[in-house]
Amino acid sequence: MSNAAPGYQAVLSGAGALTLSWDVVSVHGPDAQRYLQGQLSQDISGLVAGASVWSLVLQPQGKLVALVRAYRRSGEEFLLVTDAGVGPALVERLKRFLLRTKAEVEEIAWRAVSVRGPAADIASAGRAGAAGEALCAVPFSWGGLVGYDLFGDEPLPPAGALVASVEEYEAARIEAGFPRHGAELDERTIPAEAGLVEASVSFTKGCYTGQELIARIDARGSHVPRRLRGFLLEGPAQPGSALHELPSLDAKVAGRLTSVARSPRFGWVALGYASRGVELGQRLYAGTGEGFVASEVRLLPLAPS
Repeated sequence: MSNAAPGYQAVLSGAGALTLSWDVVSVHGPDAQRYLQGQLSQDISGLVAGASVWSLVLQPQGKLVALVRAYRRSGEEFLLVTDAGVGPALVERLKRFLLRTKAEVEEIAWRAVSVRGPAADIASAGRAGAAGEALCAVPFSWGGLVGYDLFGDEPLPPAGALVASVEEYEAARIEAGFPRHGAELDERTIPAEAGLVEASVSFTKGCYTGQELIARIDARGSHVPRRLRGFLLEGPAQPGSALHELPSLDAKVAGRLTSVARSPRFGWVALGYASRGVELGQRLYAGTGEGFVASEVRLLPLAPS
């Protein structure tokens, strides 16, 4: 691994800290747990204070509103942490079914310090911000990328954490296969095609809004028209680039890139969707305006050959 990317190395094997933007929605009140149990795809009935689970908030038709970390802050309050910009739509969706329920839904205008890496110990995380405020530490784990996020008005990085850049983190995010709203995820996303179901859906918890599409696809063997995949690129390409089966604009389009970064371990890496029938290891070609860049389709999370 290159020594020229210390923040990237810290995120993967130590503790790296950076500022990422998240939206935080609070659902609180005597009926908060009962209400969310009918709105989230994950079972939160056994969630203890200080713990979190990945979950989906879905449209009634089963497509995605938000991928969230559902964090139990106290007996009657849950925080739903999601990507920046998704909060307003999440609040609107949750309030839509809030009739005759003793719970309130509101977005909290917090800042965040994100800490990633196996040495990012949430148990010893600093819980005081710059003004002495108590902070909220929400765990994070996806595809081998681990850590936590400190939320508050003025959170501070923990002592000993190395500063990582957004670019270094982006390479690690892509390698882990963690999808982001605005890139891999939007309101048209079917959860099964983005690889969200295994981490964020309970099939034993009972009914919730949007459940029918999830259950139907699972019963049919999770066959969807496309799948989120990793790509190893032989050069740079732009997010949004179409992936062709041959290096020709006339060749069949078999996918599209959604995120691209330069990885110290792998070179150019990307996330994107590959059409059904595209096999792991297959070569696809991204148009660049100056020609084509070859790519290899890989399973997520990315791992050395």
